This record gives sequence, C-alpha cells and structure tokens, in this order.
Amino acid sequence: MVSHSVWIVGSSRSGKTARLVEQFCNWVKSENPYTESFYTKKSGRKKTGHIPEFLDIKQTELGVLVLAANDDNRRELGDIIVTSTLGKYPVRAKTPLGFFQDEVILFWPLLINSLNLKAQFPVRLRPETEQELATKLWRPQLDEEILRLAGVNESRLVRRILDLLQLAAYSGIPCEDIAEVLAKGFGENTTTLEPEFLASLLLDWRNWCLERGLLTYGIITELYSQHLLSDRHYQQHLTKRYQAVLADDVDDYPSVARLLFELLLDRGAVGAFSYNPDGAVRLGLGADPNYLEGLAERCRVEILNGPPPESLSEQLTKQMVELVTEPMVLLSLPKTVHSIQTTSRAQLLRQTAEVIANTIQSQQVQPEEVAIIAPGLDAIARYTLVEILVKQNIQVESLNDQRPLISSPVIRALLTMLALVYPGLGRLVDRDAVAEMLVVLSRKQQPPENSSLLTPNSSLSTHNSALSTDIDPVRAGLIADYCFVPHPDRPNLLPVSAFERWDRIGYAATTAYSEILQWLEQQRSQQELRLIPSPISLLDRAIQRFLWNGSNLPYEQLAALRELLETAQHYWEIDTRLRQITPVETTPHTTIIEFIQLLRRGTITANAYPVRPIGGARKAVTLATIFQYRSSRRSHQWHFWLDAGSPLWAKGGAATLFGAAFFLRDRLGEPWTAEDEKLAEEQRLQRILTDLLSRVSERVYLCHSDLAVNGQEQLGPLLPLVNACVTVISD
Repeated sequence: MVSHSVWIVGSSRSGKTARLVEQFCNWVKSENPYTESFYTKKSGRKKTGHIPEFLDIKQTELGVLVLAANDDNRRELGDIIVTSTLGKYPVRAKTPLGFFQDEVILFWPLLINSLNLKAQFPVRLRPETEQELATKLWRPQLDEEILRLAGVNESRLVRRILDLLQLAAYSGIPCEDIAEVLAKGFGENTTTLEPEFLASLLLDWRNWCLERGLLTYGIITELYSQHLLSDRHYQQHLTKRYQAVLADDVDDYPSVARLLFELLLDRGAVGAFSYNPDGAVRLGLGADPNYLEGLAERCRVEILNGPPPESLSEQLTKQMVELVTEPMVLLSLPKTVHSIQTTSRAQLLRQTAEVIANTIQSQQVQPEEVAIIAPGLDAIARYTLVEILVKQNIQVESLNDQRPLISSPVIRALLTMLALVYPGLGRLVDRDAVAEMLVVLSRKQQPPENSSLLTPNSSLSTHNSALSTDIDPVRAGLIADYCFVPHPDRPNLLPVSAFERWDRIGYAATTAYSEILQWLEQQRSQQELRLIPSPISLLDRAIQRFLWNGSNLPYEQLAALRELLETAQHYWEIDTRLRQITPVETTPHTTIIEFIQLLRRGTITANAYPVRPIGGARKAVTLATIFQYRSSRRSHQWHFWLDAGSPLWAKGGAATLFGAAFFLRDRLGEPWTAEDEKLAEEQRLQRILTDLLSRVSERVYLCHSDLAVNGQEQLGPLLPLVNACVTVISD
C-alpha cells in the first residue's frame, strides 16, 4: 500500500519548505496560481510534475497541524501557507513545545482528574523564575560538599539539574526513570553526583510545582507525553481536530514529537515532513534527529538532490571538508574564498569591519547581502564591529541579541526609582545610581537627523544622537553628592537648595530635578495610602511620565521596557500564587528586593517581538553566532566567518546541555566517551560547513587572528582552511 504521507529529504535551501507548502495545497485541492511561482522562487528548481493524489478533505472539515522548528520559522511558514492558499484555510502554526504547552493548558481539567491535582489554573514559569524557585527549594540539600563534588557553583548546578528534567521529558522518559538512565550513562564515573540524588531533587521539584499549578517546559513536555498522549479521551479529541500534519525541519524536533506524529498517522491522518541531514542545529539541546528520521519508514520518500544552484556548496564543500578532516592534504581554495589574517583579535575586528565598509561603499555588495558569522560573540566584538560600521552609515542587525535587562540605563533608573518610593530598599540604591536616574528621567526625545537610516535593531549609538537631557551627568553627580541622603529604610532626595551653590546647576536642570522630586514625593504619599496597586503600576506610571511622554522611543528601549513590564507582571503573578498556597511571614517589600536582585544578576534579557520589519528587508549587515544564523535559515551573497581559528567552531556556537547524549533514543543511557565526543565534533563541523556553504552564493572571508582575546594561540579546526587561502588580506 502506497503511503499518502511524504518524507522530504534535502540539504539547506534545496526547496524543502516550498515542497511542503505545495503538498499542503495539493491536500486542499487548491488551484492556486501562486504555488508554482513560489516553489520556483524559493528553491530555484522546477516542479517535478509528480503530484500525489488529492485527498478527499472538505474545506469545513480540514484540520492541519503545522509545526516549525523555532518561532521565527513558525511565523514565516504560517504566512507562506496563508498566502499560497489565498487565506481560504485557517492555519495555526506552532513550534512543538508551543503546541505541547497549548494542549496541556487546554486539557488541564483532564490532567487534574487523572493526576488528582488541585483545581487551579496553571501558570507557566519562565526559565529565570524556575531557576530561582528551584534554588530556594534545593538549597538545604546543596551544601558545600555537594558543590565541591559537582565542580560548579550553585547557580550552574541548579541549571544543570533542571536541564536533565527537560532532556528526559523531550526524550519521552518519565522523571522516575532519570536515575536509571544517568546511572548507566555515568557508569563508574565517581566525579559526578549520585544519580539517585539528582533524580530525587527533580521528583521533589516536579511535585512541588504541580501542587502549586506551576509549569516549566520540562514539566509541560512530560505531562503531554506521559499522560495526555496516552489518554484515550485526548486521543479522540486530537484525531478529530487534525486530519493532517505538516512539519518543517524535523531534524530539530525532540523525540516526543515522533510519538505525536505516529499517533496521528496510526489514526488515519496524513503527514508531510521535511528533514535536513546537514541540519540538526539543536542536537545537544534536546533535538533527536536520528530518532525522528525513523518516521521515513512510514512515508513515501522524496529526495531533493544537490545544493541550490546559486550557492558555493557544490564548489567548496568537498574541498573544505577534506582539508578539515585530513589537514595534511595539500589543497588551495579557489578565489571565492579570501582570508583576513592579523596578529591580535583587536586588529582583526577593526580590519574586518573596514573591509566590509570599503566593499559596501565601493558598491561591490549591498549591506543586506553581507553576514558576519562567529562561533561566539562577546560584547567587545559586537560593540567594535557595530561602532565602526555605523560610523560609516552602515546599519547592523544583530540576530537575537539578548543583552541582560540590567545593562540598559533606562531599566537601572526605574529600579532606582522603586527603591526611592518603597520603604526598606535603601541598601539597593547609592549615589551613582541616583545620578544615573536623574540623567535618564530628564531625557527628551528629538527626531534624529538621519531617521531614515534607523532600523529596529540599529546600534544604540545611532539613537543617542536623538536624545537630549536637561540634567547632564556632571550636574546629576553634583545633585547626588549634595542632595541624596542614604538611609537603609528611607533614602531621600533633598530640594536643590540644599546645595549651597545650587545656582551652578542652571535653570533647565533645576526645573527638571524639581519635577522629578515632586513626582517622587507624590508617589510616596500614594504608596503610604496604598493607592498604588503594585510596583508594576508604579513602573508604568514612571514610563508614561518620564520616558514615553508622547514620543517615539528607540526600538531597543521599547524592547527593554516591554520585557521589564512582562517580567514584573510574571514575577508578581507567581508570588501571588505561592502566597495563596503557602502564606509566608516576610517584610512588606521582600518581593521587590528579590525582584531587583534577580534583574541585577543579569539572568533576564530583552527579546521583543515582532522583530520582522514592515515592508522590504532591512538594509543592514547581519551579525550572528553560528547557532543563531543556522537557526534563522537565512542566506547571503558574502559571508565573513569571524575567529576562523577558534576551537569553538567544532562546538557549533552553542553549548551542549549536560547529559544530553544520555537521552538520545538510539543510545539511551549509553556512556559518552572521549572518542564519542571527538566523532560528534567532527560530524558537527562537517554539518556546519555544508550548511553555511549552502547559504552563501558569492564569497567567503575567513577572518583569523593568531591570538585570541586571552592571548592564547588559536589552533582551531578551520585553521587548515585559512592556510589554504590564496587571496590573503593581512595587517
């Protein structure tokens, strides 16, 4: 019997997504003129002419589950499907974890009955809140001896243990079996903690969360795979809702996704799945590509042969892989590969930025056709590259640039404001923080002269030119020196006249300071009368009064402010739930203190959506790590591979989760040896080279410095490629 389901195999940019959309249109009998043009444009290939038989699905009955590997790809895939079907069919695209979360919340009453849980609406924990609460729960058991055995600090150990629960859930392993898997994986390794101890911590944590209706990604996935997916009532609802499943890039899905797909296929649904052998971007972070590949046995396999015609993959992949795997081979790379070589990394960053600026200004290439890709991007590298390019009027788009919220002066100023309004927070504020607050709260937004050049992810330095402040840093320092009165319970700001030479402050600064002082006094009095519902309301008031003020804020500030308010809302929601379950005796403002300390630890970042531009693509150079770039599925004419001599290229630009190899289904619980690690790094590097070369069409620059930031010599796996370059730019 010929399967209606299709398994589409192809390398990067070979047309897999386009083929999925075509399959969807075939299912719904869409006579859509846009489908063929989209397919040809997306993949660069002609349609095969083979159209699978149409399925007898009426428009009113159609239920299609559409899944994508990450959130950006999900939005893009959903838009493409809606466009290709002229919006005739409702499409709800999700990521696998997003789908699991929706289903768990939707069928929460079913879980309440089957697990005897307390009838309360579930609340999802953010990763930073999850870590903070787990740390408090486990702290009595994580003594100095445990930390010494683990060889890491408390924060990292807690994160490692929580990751084990997540990995087990992704693999379809119940929490009760984690100890057995770890015991097999660790074997005779006595340098790690006892598997039974780790498993007992996780069981305590899971039960503690379920008692309070708190859900983490790991708990959500376990509830879905272990309880919902095996429940016959849920199975009936699921198969009634979905007659087809469309899944893109399943090589980045967790193991439990296959359990979902097999259930749907067993109940008569049809499926279309795309798989990239050179993908597996999230391998080591919960993905299990080998296990998902087993679905191919239930489908008709379509192979999209060869790389896209406009890429350098066919020309370079074989040579580069051979040079990397056999460094003694004497080969020289073609002229499409250049190298930039310097002694120090500082020189490398400057020279790379200058080469990019010169080529763009000479119109050899446009900014949107250039990507800078690195195994890791530290703050110095990011700042240096952005600063040099922006000075040349070349905008830079940093992919998924997640900086700690506390790094934003606006956020620090708002936290200082909280400490001045609420009592008992005096130890969290000092003279420098007050001075910074005065500068930020007295800023005024002005339209920038080069506003047409601004993009949502533009450098902050570009926006600064559009800001003016009534209280400059020097005057703010003088005011803080003479008017700020420290106090552990009630820190205070005195009128400007407390400074004998207050006439030196000037009219504009004096007026602005008086307005800030008057507003703070007003909020204090309202707080004492309990007229401020919560600190979230106070934050919103301050933003409306001093920051928003009817103006258009820079994108970065908007992203940070939105994330601050969302984080605060989440934090107080969790605090309210915990106090309802277990009332605790604390000082009135302990929660505010803990919230400020959480932000100051830098564990919360701004990651605002939507990040896509309205209209055409941004005229900006792309700056990303290997992991970010491969996850985004982008392509460019020119690539600059930064730190080509770094050993991190073999790691793929993303840290592998502790114990990830133990939970892969084809080697469940098997020990992970040094030989396994070496082989995994070689395979990962080959996938990275193949994938990146499929995403560049004209030129590759290998940017190498002899010395790393710490002064050590760089002898990474790509060094043979640097040495094989004919065209060299050196300092």
